Amino acid sequence: MGHNSFGSAFTITTFGESHGEGLGVIIDGIQAGFRLDLDAIQQEMDRRRPGGNVLGTERNEQDKLVILSGMYEGMTTGTPLAMMLFNTNQRPYDYSNLENVFRPGHADWSFYKKYGVRDIRGGGRSSGRETSARVAAGAVAKQILAQQGIKIFAGTVQVGSVIAEKRNWNETDNPLTCPDREAALKMSRLIEEIRLEKDSIGGIIECRVTGVKPGLGEPVFGKLQALLAHAVMSIGAIKGIQFGDGFACATMRGSMFNDQRNGDGFLSNHAGGMLGGISSGQEIILQAAVKPTASIARPQQTINKQGETSVLEIEGRHDPCICPRAVVVVEAMVAITLLDLYYTAFGKQQ
Repeated sequence: MGHNSFGSAFTITTFGESHGEGLGVIIDGIQAGFRLDLDAIQQEMDRRRPGGNVLGTERNEQDKLVILSGMYEGMTTGTPLAMMLFNTNQRPYDYSNLENVFRPGHADWSFYKKYGVRDIRGGGRSSGRETSARVAAGAVAKQILAQQGIKIFAGTVQVGSVIAEKRNWNETDNPLTCPDREAALKMSRLIEEIRLEKDSIGGIIECRVTGVKPGLGEPVFGKLQALLAHAVMSIGAIKGIQFGDGFACATMRGSMFNDQRNGDGFLSNHAGGMLGGISSGQEIILQAAVKPTASIARPQQTINKQGETSVLEIEGRHDPCICPRAVVVVEAMVAITLLDLYYTAFGKQQ
């Protein structure tokens, strides 16, 4: 697993910068002879693209994928599948005032200390736009997993103090992909209020996976939840993760938390579909905490390269809440992880 690569049997390598020429992904290890639905992949890209969500950034990119290699007559060849999208609405001059200062909450400082140089154009590789390449790879993984009966879906279940009480996963046709229509309206209003205040807000994304057969994952260091945590936590905006009842288990007793079962199956799913680090056959449930967008148009204290205190107001086009466009990114990383494990455990189905 390299600096810009993830997975072993199904490996993705992403490349490109937020305000460079474009971004892309190379998938290695994909099975041959699989007919990809390119329209479905593009639909996944549209869920994440800048300008595709009324609650998101004003930057408008079409994010039209171009297949560079790995397909012939609509089918995968088994060779590296390369996909790329070109930036058409980048505005690097929005960041010209950042040449000598570090943005609070961003990777500017840590990148500079690590490499001695940084891409000021939206953060370069540290930008959330890097996730567009992950979404493309995840869309491919989803299609292959779907043939094995595995379905992955996610939605926003909290924004600020607004919490979704319902889980109507067939009613997520809203900008937040929230499974609670009433909560979705409240979340949307809160995000618009935050935007007017030139601030940002965090939230929680819940992801669920059905159809995973028992036995996926290893009992010690390769635990399924550990690998999923690695994948989801690699998304820049994610600051926390929990599975099943998660942190609530700290206040529970074993008699309450244990997932008992009888001849008809499990009676509960407090563990989130995994026992001993291995899939139990139940629905996998995880929640990821999303931080507030770091770029806000409010005065904030920072320092310049000389170590002097400075006050910075960040200009440009930014999301007041990352959740609406990050839902599909969480799904993508879960799909990539599961397909990697599926290939390892069961081989590549033709």
